[in-house]
Amino acid sequence: MNELKFKGSWNETKGKLKQKYGELTDDDLAFEKGKEDEMLGRLQSKLGKTKDKIREEIASL
Repeated sequence: MNELKFKGSWNETKGKLKQKYGELTDDDLAFEKGKEDEMLGRLQSKLGKTKDKIREEIASL
């Protein structure tokens, strides 16, 4: 399983995701250590993308 990687702080990345996908909420993007899969599952269900695609997109921001 790939680890979630992002540049800068999570708050910056979260803001970029909310700009790109207006339907995402703070609850959707709640990131806690050890609960990465839960957050990715919420994003997967809301965006209709695979977890790997979501990881790639977050890493590219």
